[in-house]
Amino acid sequence: MSISWRVIGFLVLAAVAAALAWQFQDWRYGRQLAEQARLHADTLNQLTSAAATAQQAEQDKRLALEQRLAASEQTHYRALSDAQRDQDRLRDRLATADVRLSVLLDAGDVAAGCAVPAAAGTGGVDHATVRARLDPAHAQRIVAITDEGDRGLIALQACQAYVRALAPEHFE
Repeated sequence: MSISWRVIGFLVLAAVAAALAWQFQDWRYGRQLAEQARLHADTLNQLTSAAATAQQAEQDKRLALEQRLAASEQTHYRALSDAQRDQDRLRDRLATADVRLSVLLDAGDVAAGCAVPAAAGTGGVDHATVRARLDPAHAQRIVAITDEGDRGLIALQACQAYVRALAPEHFE
């Protein structure tokens, strides 16, 4: 067994060199992995920031839409209550005979057999148009029908405003 000290020294030196090379590689790869991890974290932070900004923008748009819808709802509610108040006032005036509804008649229609005078009275402002007064019960029914129509039109306007508020790009 004559292994010389030189061979043993060389083997020890080779083992130390390999260990140092291994340590250097480990250090270099560790640095690369740390850089990749930092870049990955930066990318995730940017994505999170962009997502938060987009979410805030969507929340702002939603809040603005809710405010527009609330204002529109108040406007249409006010229009509905104004129409209702006007209809109630007209019904009251019809009930107290403060106002009467009348219709224009065709003066040339002889087949009608109506005994309404062709000329207006001395106090009339109709300029000789032939008019017939409606029975108060019929006038009340006509007012009720127009009230339903007014409410329907106001509801339709509210629906249209709602749809326009939800999808404004389709109505420009």
